[in-house]
Amino acid sequence: MVNQDLIDALRAADAVSFGEFELSSGDTSEYYIDKYLFETDPRSLEAVAEAFADHLEEDDTLGAVALGGVPLAAATSVEAGVPYVIARKQRKDHGTGNLIEGRLEEGEEVVVLEDVVTTGKSLVDAIEALRDAGATVERALVVADREEGGREAVEETGVEMEALVTASELLADRDE
Repeated sequence: MVNQDLIDALRAADAVSFGEFELSSGDTSEYYIDKYLFETDPRSLEAVAEAFADHLEEDDTLGAVALGGVPLAAATSVEAGVPYVIARKQRKDHGTGNLIEGRLEEGEEVVVLEDVVTTGKSLVDAIEALRDAGATVERALVVADREEGGREAVEETGVEMEALVTASELLADRDE
């Protein structure tokens, strides 16, 4: 089911651009979904948080993939009234040196949030870090699935990935 309100909010934030773009995977694309534009736009962030909250249970804990998942988890945490933790990409050499920030109990069920999934590498790394820290991870919610193999990579870890929108939906009926 297409979430047209969310698509409209992403488009209104100018979060979808067309041209030639290099992706973090090194591949090139004719379009780019700028997570920082939709994550820093109040209307888009609110739409994402509301949509994510609709997919949660009241006892869920959120897991944020750093950096892009953090504002999504913070907004969704407030919207849904559930806690969240942050999965760092790497340990810091100072402070606590934690890879997972926030309160996480052994066996706690965590729903991981991510912005845009292309290959799924960042999301898979976060899932592994959360599991290594004792979390149970069976679900991931993402804003946009670019439909370039990320879902398959995530599902190979035994995690069900739900996307609020797919690239096909986001790019449908776009103005040329």
